Amino acid sequence: YRSRKLSSKVEGALTTMMNADMDAVENQVELEEKTRLINQVLELQHTLEDLSARVDAVKEENLKLKSENQVLGQYIENLMSASSVFQTTDTKSKRK
Repeated sequence: YRSRKLSSKVEGALTTMMNADMDAVENQVELEEKTRLINQVLELQHTLEDLSARVDAVKEENLKLKSENQVLGQYIENLMSASSVFQTTDTKSKRK
């Protein structure tokens, strides 16, 4: 009877130890998963910051190019109006 009682106590202790070990492993896995997710979030935040900075740079470049295009367009328009080659030929107004 004593050996059965001792055996059941040993089994109970082993079960408790195994459960504790499993809990520790589960906690470690959970901690590693949280760490991985945090690192992934931080990486995505940095990527978003980089993309946002790139978008701002592209917007600035776009505004600069639009302004340059307006200047060039005005320059071309002035050249065309100053050149006789691009003058409109209105035959009716020449006859008068």
